[in-house]
Amino acid sequence: MATRQKKSILIRQTLFFMGVLLIIVSPLVGAVPGPGGVFVFAAGLALVLKNSEWAKRQYVKFKRRHPNKGRWADWGMRRTSARRREDRLKREQAEEAEAGNAPVSD
Repeated sequence: MATRQKKSILIRQTLFFMGVLLIIVSPLVGAVPGPGGVFVFAAGLALVLKNSEWAKRQYVKFKRRHPNKGRWADWGMRRTSARRREDRLKREQAEEAEAGNAPVSD
């Protein structure tokens, strides 16, 4: 059991460092014509966020300070939590619009 856990930790650390490497390399890829740097950065960020609790905490702090930028980052990474939040926000806005247009009864 302990060797399996060590293997899992080793895999997570490897994926984390691969993500950091992709983030570092993204400006170099960005110099090549086309939007490649954006995709490389997003892939690196996704790997880092998936495999690091510290990075997740920092990302949540960033999103709280800058909600619009966090929303764009979530959308760019196609995060399911972002889709759920957007759907919930649309439903709430639709319900408020219905409630505002409904006649008020005494």
